[in-house]
Amino acid sequence: MAKAFDGKEGFYPPKRIILANPRGFCAGVKRAIETVEMALRMVGAPVYVFHEIVHNTHVVRELGERGAVFVDRVEEVPKGSLLIFSAHGVSPKERTLAQERGLRVVDATCPLVTKVHMEARKFAREGRTILLVGHKGHEEVVGTMGEAPEHIRLVISVEDIEKVDVPRADKVAVITQTTLSLDETKEIMEAIKKRFPLAVTPAKKDICYATTNRQTAVKEIAPLCDLILVIGSRNSSNSRRLAEVAESCNTRALLVDDVSGINWPYLRGVSTLGITAGASAPEHLVTEVVEFFRAMGTEEIEEWRAAEEEKVRFGLPTELRH
Repeated sequence: MAKAFDGKEGFYPPKRIILANPRGFCAGVKRAIETVEMALRMVGAPVYVFHEIVHNTHVVRELGERGAVFVDRVEEVPKGSLLIFSAHGVSPKERTLAQERGLRVVDATCPLVTKVHMEARKFAREGRTILLVGHKGHEEVVGTMGEAPEHIRLVISVEDIEKVDVPRADKVAVITQTTLSLDETKEIMEAIKKRFPLAVTPAKKDICYATTNRQTAVKEIAPLCDLILVIGSRNSSNSRRLAEVAESCNTRALLVDDVSGINWPYLRGVSTLGITAGASAPEHLVTEVVEFFRAMGTEEIEEWRAAEEEKVRFGLPTELRH
């Protein structure tokens, strides 16, 4: 539990809390978690999951306690076992390894990530050099690059665009990681268009609707707040981007896993506190933070809706439905 406020130390609860809405779980995360839960009910423990099913320590720990085993290599999974691919997607190499080991595979890749994989394959068939805007080492990026490693160049900055080597400037395509910052991507896309004016992009942007909505909500409440509290794990790309978006609006931000991670000195002088949650953070973590502040004396708590209610739903993987 977080340290209680102590007036002598200058820690006082904020007078007002603004809850960003939308926040928390997106459709792809819900689908991935439900996939593991369903698999555990259907076949029992252990169920193996390639990487963390989503990037949240609470979700991973809770599923682990119920029998999910998270692995970083397909070779770690006993032959004939059930293996679930995480929401971030995997490369064709991992799929082949799973098949060779005789594993029963359930693919929980977010459909929006699958869309990016399909784009990579399409552009590669057209003989294009593909500029993938994303963060090196992120599971989603690793999986996407595996679709066409000879064609893809990873870029994450304007400097990267200036230095990237391509065989033909008129045969360039662009795809992006789904969880990036809109502002960050905009700057890079402008640099790409400047150097490669004939570069083609997908008909629909790769950054997912949930990432867009959560960043928009933070942009709207940031000017009203002294501090934005982002609930999410540090290995969550979309959670880190939410903190960066707040700071780009000249509002301080603090990224925490839960109420126990709050750094109280950050709250000195905070009258209005904004709260949001990454797309892989459960809503109960938000509730616990709000209730803590309410118990400390915060009375004004407001929901700020920045977008229409998210009605996107993804069905469970076909392997489970069958």
